[in-house]
This record gives sequence, C-alpha cells and structure tokens, in this order.
Amino acid sequence: DKAPLSKSLLLVPSAISILLTLLFQHYQKFFAYNLQAVKEDFQIWRLVCGRIICLDLKDTFCSSLLIYNFRIFERRYGSRKFSSFLLGAWMLSALFDLLLVEITQYIFGITINSLPSGFLAPVFALFVPFYSSIPRVQVTQVLGHFSITNKSLVYILGLQLLTSGSYIWILALSGLISGICYNSSILKVHRILCVPRWVARIFSWTLEPVFSSAEPTNEVRVGMGATVDIQRQQRMELLDRQIMMSQVAQLRRQRQQQGGMINWNRLFPPLRHRHNANYQDHRPSEQGIPPPTEVSEEQVARLMEMGFSRGDALEALRASNNDLNVATNFLLQH
Repeated sequence: DKAPLSKSLLLVPSAISILLTLLFQHYQKFFAYNLQAVKEDFQIWRLVCGRIICLDLKDTFCSSLLIYNFRIFERRYGSRKFSSFLLGAWMLSALFDLLLVEITQYIFGITINSLPSGFLAPVFALFVPFYSSIPRVQVTQVLGHFSITNKSLVYILGLQLLTSGSYIWILALSGLISGICYNSSILKVHRILCVPRWVARIFSWTLEPVFSSAEPTNEVRVGMGATVDIQRQQRMELLDRQIMMSQVAQLRRQRQQQGGMINWNRLFPPLRHRHNANYQDHRPSEQGIPPPTEVSEEQVARLMEMGFSRGDALEALRASNNDLNVATNFLLQH
C-alpha cells in the first residue's frame, strides 16, 4: 500500500532473475556486469543490464527483503522523490564502481574484470537515510549487554548480502558513497539527478495502476505514526483493547447465564459523577442485586496508587470479577 515503486522493484527483477536461473540460462551472459567488456569493447549497455538483474538467487532474496523494508522511504517521501534517490544513487555508483576497481588495481595489484550483477548499489545506498532518519528503538537485550533494536534485522540482511560474493564490497562501498553524496546538502546532487515531473506523471498514469495496492480493509484504521514501528505499536494497542472488550463481553454473558446481570450503564458512566442527582434518582433498588464479589485489598491499593478513589476501585473490581487489567482499562477509559 502506497509503495508501487518498491513493489515493482520487488516483483519484476526477482521474477526475471528466477527465470534466467531456471529456464533461460543461455541469456544470462547479457546481464553479466563485465567491466572488461565495458572498458575494452565499449559495451556501455552492460552498465544498464548488468546493474539491474541479479544472477545469484541469494543476492535476489536478500536485496528483495531489503527493498521491502526500505519501502518506508517511498511512503514517507513519495514515489517521485524515492525514485529520484534510486536513480541518482544508481548513476553515481556506476562511476564509483569504475573508480574503486581502478584504485584496487593500482594499490593492491588486483585485476577485477567483473562484479556481481543486480540492483545492489542503490540498495546499499538506502542504508544512508535508514541510519540517519529512522529512530533506533530497543526491543530486547541478549546476555544483558547486546541490544536488539528494530533495525538489527535490516543490518543483518545487509551483512548477509555483503558477504555473499567476492567483490560485492565494491558495490556496497560505491552505494554508500553514492547515498552520502546524494543526501549531502552541500553537493546539491539531488537537484541535478532527479526524475522530471512529466516522467513521474507518465509512470503514474501507466505503471502505478498495475503495481499499486488497495488499502487493507481487514484492519482498523489507526493514527499515522512517524515510523512503521510506531504504527505497529498503535495497531497492537488497538488489538489489545479489542481483546479486552471481547473478554468483558464473554464475562457478561457468563454472568447472565448464571442469573446475575451486570449493568454496565450503571457501573462505568457515573464513576466520575457519582453524586449526580439524575443518577441518584434513577439508581436501582438493592433488591435483586447479587451479593458483591469479594475484592482483594492488594488490588484495591494498586488502583488507588494509580490515582483512583477507593469506591471506584471497589466497584470496578467487583464488576470485572477481580480482573485487575480489565478494571484498570475501564477506569482509564471512563
């Protein structure tokens, strides 16, 4: 939803990579990232074909997972700005690939004729805004010293992709340098290497209807958080409230079957207006009301520590059958 470009980058190159690996292996030579052919035979087209489709399924899998995680930038910036970043990083990294290969040959004497193919350098470039703009939220700790955050899995995938090939570190380094250059406010690269508005409109009219997804209808709408993690937290809180309400409804049905009906309209609305005259006039008689449930003083004390009065705490605990969580949530909501 709201990330058609990420969806297209996730589906189309992956499908072509699988087809080339399983069915059309004799066509793989056209998608090889052969730098020697570029420099000696001037096959410039290899800078395009060799830097789009992965010929290794492990690289395809890891890069697809990273693109799926980085779709947050398309949702945050919009498809045009996101595509401009990918285009700029893709063009800059092609230049840095050649420079890094020449530097490696000059310093270490290593001749590199080809590099791993695929849309890898722009994926590594996305780690730059991911590191600088996505907040780090600690999830848990391992052995009491190593923190696991919401970004750890993405970094692990990046490390896996980095170690999947011999010279993929050149693509990773050129991608990171490209991302830094494009994000730099000093170099102003983003003003030069960007997708024109008319091109964005054409793709919006032609390709976006194909790869766009409808907003999920089986999920309740919640407030838009700043990041995906905040949105997930909001959705989990909403689900917790729905589960709590279903538990209360089930408790109510059980009490009705036992002959003791809970009058929630009597219990919760007047908790903050117990001395209202209308409530006093319409207060039901005590005849026919089942004897009150025994309440734990410890739970009453815990609710009073939260700022509730003793009367409210007693009534909420009795109505919720001594369930502290249900009583607390209802007191907070009313």
